[in-house]
Amino acid sequence: MQDVDYPPVAFSFKVVFAATAGKFDTSFQEVSGMKATIDTESYTELGENGFVHQLPKPVTYSPLLLKRGIASMTSPLVLWCRSIFESEGRIPIVPMPIMVYLIDEKKMPKRAWALTGAFPVSWDVGSFNAEENKVAIETIELRYNYLTRML
Repeated sequence: MQDVDYPPVAFSFKVVFAATAGKFDTSFQEVSGMKATIDTESYTELGENGFVHQLPKPVTYSPLLLKRGIASMTSPLVLWCRSIFESEGRIPIVPMPIMVYLIDEKKMPKRAWALTGAFPVSWDVGSFNAEENKVAIETIELRYNYLTRML
């Protein structure tokens, strides 16, 4: 009997940052923003009254959003963000490749996406509220050059 390749579940995933030198910082509550879009430009051809041409523009990508509980100061992602946001422009921004995996019950990748040239553009510490019993959340927004589906 042949195994059926069911669609993977969306709650089991990991994020791997290539430049973390083997130190994986992959625990996230939510990952979103892996979206490619092609906008179009309308072009009306002289003498053609039946339709308007739709010409494709370059592909654009939505920002990648990573949400998780506020991490420790030794987190590789925190160290990378601090090097960018707290350097006051004294050091260059070093983009890095990122892999996002949907994994199965055996922790094996079922689907994978590669994000090339990613770097953080926003680091948001969520609100604190004494009347709620919630984990303190940080959201990191990254921009990237392009997105490739690998699996």
